[in-house]
Amino acid sequence: MSDTLTMTPEAVAELISGALTRSRTSAENALSVARALLAAELAGQSGHGLRRVEAYSAQAKAGKVDGFAVPTATETRPGALAIDAANGFAYPAMDLALEWLPQAAKSQGIAIAGIRRSHHCGVAGVIVEALAERGVAALMVANAPAAMAPWGGRRPLFGTDPIAFAAPLSDGAPVVVDISLSKVARGKIMAAAQKGEPIPEGWALDPDGRPTTDAKAAMAGTMIPLGDAKGTALALMVELLCAGLTGANYAWQASSFFDDKGDPPGTGQAIIAIDPDAFGPGGAERMALMADMVAGTQGARLPGRRRQQIRADLLENGIPVDAELAAAIRAIGV
Repeated sequence: MSDTLTMTPEAVAELISGALTRSRTSAENALSVARALLAAELAGQSGHGLRRVEAYSAQAKAGKVDGFAVPTATETRPGALAIDAANGFAYPAMDLALEWLPQAAKSQGIAIAGIRRSHHCGVAGVIVEALAERGVAALMVANAPAAMAPWGGRRPLFGTDPIAFAAPLSDGAPVVVDISLSKVARGKIMAAAQKGEPIPEGWALDPDGRPTTDAKAAMAGTMIPLGDAKGTALALMVELLCAGLTGANYAWQASSFFDDKGDPPGTGQAIIAIDPDAFGPGGAERMALMADMVAGTQGARLPGRRRQQIRADLLENGIPVDAELAAAIRAIGV
């Protein structure tokens, strides 16, 4: 069993950015990616954190991701921002959305940023939480390369396509809802495959459509949707919002996030921000009333509180990192 290191957030960010800058990525883009992957680690979502660095670096070296891309933004309407990620990493493009959305939403009542020619966007909950901390409610959808078939079908047409929502509260940290439309995020299966560990039955099917506990067979097969047919209906909605609406590739048109083969994935994200006072003052207070009812229910937990506690603990005590993984990242490009 591999040893575990305890690293500071600064050291984790430096580890990530160093690997990327050695892999044909600009310092500015590497910093944006490092912040996002660090945020994933701090959210307890390691499958979207350090375990992505090797794939990201290989894709930048191969040119599947343009590490020097500079995203551009065009305000197509007073409340709509079209962002072209230019086949680079998603995070610099999402930085533009985060800069624009809060003020646009407070001015218009509601605003949307649509991102095309994008890439893996990490933990969607991190993005909407950041917006909620800036005073707006936020809804984000994103697509990913095809890994899930329509209910009753065998051909994968949908990604595992996250839906995330966050709301600012008048009396505490935001509510954060973050779900994948597969029963589990595909990053968890990727992490199990990297470690050589099995996965629970019920997560995925092998390439022949049979249930499997083999993580590598699951990566080559399809994911089981959350809520069966309801999950694939929601996945269709996500695809239409973040690809049909923005001009990004649909899941079935996108190349893999996990290897350096093929064209850029060209996936998309759509992020909607809403002023909580759009229908009159006191929106954050009304949302806090509902959140407090959930939090005060015996046996219940308010969505977002667990990851917020994980982040606080890791910031205080350091981030555990697999020593072999850290060594592999340090060796990238050396």
